Amino acid sequence: MSSTNWPQLWFDFIRQLFRRFGVLKQQVHSPRGRYLVVGLPLLFLGLFFLVPLLIVLKISFATADMTQPPYTDLLSQPDESTLTLTLNLANYQLLWEDPLYWSAFVSSLEIAGISTLLTLLIGYPLAYAIARAARELRLILLLLVVLPFWTSSLLRTYAWMGILKDTGPLNQLLLGLGLIDTPLAILNTDVAVYIGIVYNYLPFMVLPLVANLVRLDPALLEAAADLGAKPWVAFFRITVPLSMPGIIAGSMLVFIPALGEFVIPDLLGGPDTLMIGRLLWTEFFSNTDWPLASAVAIVMLLLIVLPLVLFEYVQTREFGRTEDAR
Repeated sequence: MSSTNWPQLWFDFIRQLFRRFGVLKQQVHSPRGRYLVVGLPLLFLGLFFLVPLLIVLKISFATADMTQPPYTDLLSQPDESTLTLTLNLANYQLLWEDPLYWSAFVSSLEIAGISTLLTLLIGYPLAYAIARAARELRLILLLLVVLPFWTSSLLRTYAWMGILKDTGPLNQLLLGLGLIDTPLAILNTDVAVYIGIVYNYLPFMVLPLVANLVRLDPALLEAAADLGAKPWVAFFRITVPLSMPGIIAGSMLVFIPALGEFVIPDLLGGPDTLMIGRLLWTEFFSNTDWPLASAVAIVMLLLIVLPLVLFEYVQTREFGRTEDAR
């Protein structure tokens, strides 16, 4: 009885797989393949982003009713001869008139903006040091930056609750060093929220900056030094402007999720820490007012998307002017 030649079968399988990839590569470079490459991501975005967004938009025009599902038909037909489009704007009118929601939007923008600035101030020197390190050491440092992602952000936030409480390690250390006489009330404050957001989103700032700073030519700084520029002048006149794409990318990656953050403000913040994420949770699950919560989500999305679209428009115009000048 002959035994199966597993190495040969595995080799044949790999060879056939590479042949399939060769055929696929030829199809991708064909006109139909280009449409396929573009169409599949658009189909994915349409199914998993656009369709849910339209459902939330439709719910935002509904009327809350505990006896019915949280949606209503926008098309109503009073009789057989007419077909009217009905939009209930009461939810958006409430957002405009109630100062609670204005306070939540402003507070979310403030906390997300300050957290992004703090993350940038901490992450830029860290990214610069990683980019200037030797290649072998750079990989180790990047691994240490990404290492916290191996555990759940919820567990890490719970850990900060133990660190920041009155009897936690931080207060014990400050008391032991004689810097304070009584424990600091850090937990359940906005300061704890800033600490939690900066800690959880710091890798999102560091990684784009490292990717940008690694590509900078050190000869530019050497040329500036030869021309008499001091190190800090060369840093602010050469390094920072050239690393602006990494700064913008990292800031967006931190600001956008921090704006709708729920877990960190809920666990580390106090009752006065009002953010959109906590407000959405309250409206969805405590008040079960899905139409109002959907309206809040739509307004929050507009607050994020409209500035991004405007920024992209300005950047495109500036790039066009630069190309025309050349």
